[in-house]
Amino acid sequence: MDINSVYLESIKKQFQYYKTIAEKAIEQLEEHQLFEAKNEDNNSIATIIKHLSGNMLSRWTDFLTSYGEKDWRNRDAEFENNLQTKASVLIEWSKGWNCFFEAIDGLKPENLSEIIYIRNEGHTVLEAINRQLAHYPYHIGQIVFIAKQLKNSEWNSLSIPKNNSDKYNSDKFLKEKSIKHFTDEELNKLK
Repeated sequence: MDINSVYLESIKKQFQYYKTIAEKAIEQLEEHQLFEAKNEDNNSIATIIKHLSGNMLSRWTDFLTSYGEKDWRNRDAEFENNLQTKASVLIEWSKGWNCFFEAIDGLKPENLSEIIYIRNEGHTVLEAINRQLAHYPYHIGQIVFIAKQLKNSEWNSLSIPKNNSDKYNSDKFLKEKSIKHFTDEELNKLK
């Protein structure tokens, strides 16, 4: 078993899981809710998506051959939302994720120890992936939190519902031990 191949497969599944979590949160919202912010110091879901997409496009375009912070990126503009419709938000979302997965799918296990640069800071490819594995779920957590607040009691849980932990654990322990990625079963539940 090549640990680098296992790692690449694992991170693909984890990123897909977090992407799906955000999409399931967004599906629960009315269009106007994507643009709501508690106040001027907070970001709307649309703004967070614009930032995530900008980051993904900058980091993952020509990932192995160019700097991770592209000259054409205007990070500050990502926080000035100009998206007007749910369709435009989802197009931005897809652009970023498509760029990301295209780069990740193109990686080979031997690439993980190569050095890439983000703002002149050298990272192994593995470190750069881990950096984003912390960054993207951070913002996806914000998306889910905002969506849950907007929906109040109409929210459909995306994980173990409140007061169902015992049942969830009991069901897990009734199954035979197995080796699989934790997202395999969770992604099926979200579909």
